[in-house]
Amino acid sequence: MKEVTKDLEWKNIDHEMYRVYKFPNEAHVKITNPKLLNISKSGGHRILDEFDVSHYIPSGWIHLYWETKDKNAFRF
Repeated sequence: MKEVTKDLEWKNIDHEMYRVYKFPNEAHVKITNPKLLNISKSGGHRILDEFDVSHYIPSGWIHLYWETKDKNAFRF
């Protein structure tokens, strides 16, 4: 796994199968098997996925949804 920046607060979200961000223009971004999440001061989301690819989702999305791997637990 890539080393993540220690000066940022990271949340473990590896219980999620995927997360989808929807934007006002009907565009969407789907990230499969996310592992870590950091929320920036501007509201953007930094996400590290299962392949250690880093994603940045800017603030401005209007809907976010995800499904947990166990299909039961609901976590914020």
